[in-house]
Amino acid sequence: MDNRYNRHNRRKYNLKVHIVLVTKYRKQLLKDSIADDVKQKIFNIANAYGYEIIAIETDKDHIHFLLSYDTTDIVKIVKQETTYYLWHKYGSLLSKQYWKKKIFWSDGYFVCSIGEVSSATIQKYIENQG
Repeated sequence: MDNRYNRHNRRKYNLKVHIVLVTKYRKQLLKDSIADDVKQKIFNIANAYGYEIIAIETDKDHIHFLLSYDTTDIVKIVKQETTYYLWHKYGSLLSKQYWKKKIFWSDGYFVCSIGEVSSATIQKYIENQG
């Protein structure tokens, strides 16, 4: 089994982003309880939106985190709007192809991020910042 991908129902994905946030004027404020509170708030936000924090670390004036995410909402919108458009424009043709109206796409999808650096490299970088 390929463990590089997250699987949920009929979708498979592997999307990660490395985010760096810097304090205004590079003020060295991310220390002690402020750093802990910022990390906890980011974890809370990630949990609320269904993201996963893979690694997180603060320095005095910035924070790094590696986040895994799903694109369900984006794919849902693209599928809905293109289906509506195509049925509006090509309804007579599509009605001969599909017994159930207003469908065009299959239920599942695959998505994978691309980039120059592996997530393992970024995670190692973030952990070495602390």
